[in-house]
Amino acid sequence: MDVILHIGAHRTGTTSFQDYMHRHAEPLAEAQIGYWGPGRTRRGLFSGIVPRPEVCTGRDLRRRAEGRVQLQLTAARARGLKTLVVSDANMIGTVRENLRTGRLYPGIGERMARFARAFEGQVSTIMISPRSLELYWSSALSYGVARGYAVPDRDKLRTIAQSRRGWRDVITDLGCAVPGVHIRVMPFETFCGRPEVLLARGAGVDAPMDTDRHWLNRAPKLPELRRVLADRGDASNVLPFGMDRWKPFTTEDHAALREVYADDMMWLTAGADGIATLTEDQDRRRAGKTLPPGAQIKGHGDEFEDRQVARPG
Repeated sequence: MDVILHIGAHRTGTTSFQDYMHRHAEPLAEAQIGYWGPGRTRRGLFSGIVPRPEVCTGRDLRRRAEGRVQLQLTAARARGLKTLVVSDANMIGTVRENLRTGRLYPGIGERMARFARAFEGQVSTIMISPRSLELYWSSALSYGVARGYAVPDRDKLRTIAQSRRGWRDVITDLGCAVPGVHIRVMPFETFCGRPEVLLARGAGVDAPMDTDRHWLNRAPKLPELRRVLADRGDASNVLPFGMDRWKPFTTEDHAALREVYADDMMWLTAGADGIATLTEDQDRRRAGKTLPPGAQIKGHGDEFEDRQVARPG
């Protein structure tokens, strides 16, 4: 059984991909393709793989978590699955951590080494979707402010723009954590809005066509952000006037982020030092400044809290 980890990143259409997998569970099962999403992984299955500082019980939570994962893998094989796709962007970190540190997934190496151990070397492929950094950070900041994060000041934004940590660093850390695993890099700009193509090219399977696209967990626009700030008693005039997306960075910061991303893509195109494979598509449509038309239905948040019991089977 091939185990494919889809690790996001956040703000790259991950929730929409997970919705596609959930809605097409029946035809996927008929093709012997299984799926674990946040509805399973964040309800106890992965709890304990990455330690939480507030938890101190004296029990070996990591070993318990690894045992749960192995039991579920055994059950999946017993059902005759040939491919198992596991999709959860929180495996590599959280938006909250990125915003707090001003850096892009600083803990991905340690976290993914723990997940590799939990899957006991059974992971064959990891799918990761980078996104142009100025758009990634703008989306992450909008998401964070809508969920209680303070509107960052100019110094914080400058720190983010000048950190120089890009997707090359993230992918390099990932490669060190999971030696021998095939890392497929599938840019947001290429695969956004086409979950069936993402699945087919990332997992190497025949994916059912998606005829009912849902655009989930989109970043809120300026009017919604102003309402959120007003509702919690914060000054809403710290945000610019307008009805479109929030663009928090200056022209100089924007250029710095784009430069890092351009360097990242050049590195990937040149072979990524043998660490990863840039997956391209001949029929790709470059994403514009907004997502394509579709049903704009709110999905689960990227910071979905862990629950206590993993779903069996």
